[in-house]
Amino acid sequence: MCVVLHIDASVRAVSNDNPDHDSISKKLARLFISELKKQTHIDECMYRDIGVTPPQFITQDWIGAVFTAKAKRTAQQQQILAQSDAYIAELAKADLIVISSPMYNYGMPAQLKAWFDQIIRINETFDFDLTRGDKPLAPLMSGKTLVIITSSGEFGFEKGGINEAHSHLVPHLRTLSKYLGVDQIFEVASEYQEFADERHANSVNMAQQKLSAIACVLTEKK
Repeated sequence: MCVVLHIDASVRAVSNDNPDHDSISKKLARLFISELKKQTHIDECMYRDIGVTPPQFITQDWIGAVFTAKAKRTAQQQQILAQSDAYIAELAKADLIVISSPMYNYGMPAQLKAWFDQIIRINETFDFDLTRGDKPLAPLMSGKTLVIITSSGEFGFEKGGINEAHSHLVPHLRTLSKYLGVDQIFEVASEYQEFADERHANSVNMAQQKLSAIACVLTEKK
């Protein structure tokens, strides 16, 4: 069917001694991948648990290496960019990107932001041309599909919801997604975790149903 790049951003494990500490976003992402595999053939599924194994933060030396021509980079600069190069190579291969992430302080975890910082690179995932006027940046990849799976303690982060103004996770992911070469996005959210009531259980159940439906849609596309 396709090549999948699966990124988990929660710092929590999928299963813990105390089930209340299990990562909801990771569990939902695993369910989605499982549903996809049941319905179609996946050529390759690349997986990164960046919550447990975080990407390196970019540094001044990293920026210096990025803006040095490839042919002139020192061995040290090549090593500095090795992780970024590996991430970008995975992205380039992928047809379908699955990003699962909890909402931390109304935005994305630092680990996920670090992954994006390693991937969004000039002349690798975007180019810069001043002849385009006030919007000189343009993505170099295209044709990819992104499935965003989120979990949050509160609720109402959707358009028109009571917490719409505080929603900085999915809007940020949508903004950055064009530099991943994404043309189509599906969103699934689990909410009410901190309330731990029936609304949370219903939200998780609804998320599971939506993910199963998305798996069907993606299978039909192929």
